[in-house]
Amino acid sequence: MLKIGLTGGIGCGKSTVARFFAELNVPVVDADEIAHQLVEKGQPALLKIQQVLGEGILEADGSLNRKKLRDIIFSTPAAKKNLEAIVHPLVYQSIQAKLEQLNASYCIICIPLLFETGMSHIVDRILVVDCPVEVQIERVRVRDNLTVATIQSIIDSQVSRDFRTAKADDLINNTKTDARLAEQVKKLHNLYLSISDCQD
Repeated sequence: MLKIGLTGGIGCGKSTVARFFAELNVPVVDADEIAHQLVEKGQPALLKIQQVLGEGILEADGSLNRKKLRDIIFSTPAAKKNLEAIVHPLVYQSIQAKLEQLNASYCIICIPLLFETGMSHIVDRILVVDCPVEVQIERVRVRDNLTVATIQSIIDSQVSRDFRTAKADDLINNTKTDARLAEQVKKLHNLYLSISDCQD
């Protein structure tokens, strides 16, 4: 099965692109969704995070305080490393388990931090969703109600736009979210089907 790694900076529109592929009945494995499930209340990963980052990381009901976690991660590099050491191996184990259950010509593996986590080797092709930084900032500001400084620090913690586009096998320009996005996905869908046919 052909494995397409879908990635891009925050606010570039990865989720929208993934949804278009899903609407074409392409299996989508989403690393962010998996990570969210791993840190739900009572999960072993959440207990480990609590041990490393302290009781204050939890809400009163025992669930993860995501705002507090984000604040810690972006102000303390060591805490970010500790968190990644707990969560990333579990995410990739879960991705591999999901891939083994799939039966399709190709699949999309949505990994926002594909390069940052050094996991580009698990995919056959890399699809990057791209847009200018100012568009990213505006989308995330509206969507997540974050300050521009916070958004910029998230962007700065990710690989650069130039790095991503240089590593891309395929590139989707998502500067304007409109019908052209669906067209770009459809073209790639046909390309991936033809490549997977050649592999058979």
